Amino acid sequence: MTGPQQPAEHSLTMREPYFDLIASGAKTVEVRVGYPKIRRITAGDLLRITCADRVLTTRVTAVNAYDSFAAMLAAENPTEIGGPDMSHAELVAAIRDIYPPEKEALGVFALHLDLTRAGGEPGLTPHGKGQGRTASGDGDQGDAA
Repeated sequence: MTGPQQPAEHSLTMREPYFDLIASGAKTVEVRVGYPKIRRITAGDLLRITCADRVLTTRVTAVNAYDSFAAMLAAENPTEIGGPDMSHAELVAAIRDIYPPEKEALGVFALHLDLTRAGGEPGLTPHGKGQGRTASGDGDQGDAA
């Protein structure tokens, strides 16, 4: 009989201000396009987000897939994606600035995040620390909204 399996751990790079919005709890949905690395993320996995020398570990609570940014924005809460101060038009502009149409054609993924780690530890950790299995990266270097 085997014990419970550790959740997979995935890594993403993100720029400010999006990193700070997630760290503060204002942003709970990360938008990415369907690179193979992103398609491997499932609910329950850990997601290590790096911004310069800071690392934030979150738990993925849901992964919703869409055919387009328009479909995703119609279904998801824009405030959870861009924070409370970003208008719908600003959110669309930010996403379009990061991902051109050929990337959108890969599919759009809304990753729902929870700052609480697997033992209830806070999510912000020193660079280089983590737990669980690590999924190899192959693609998404974007800094989505």
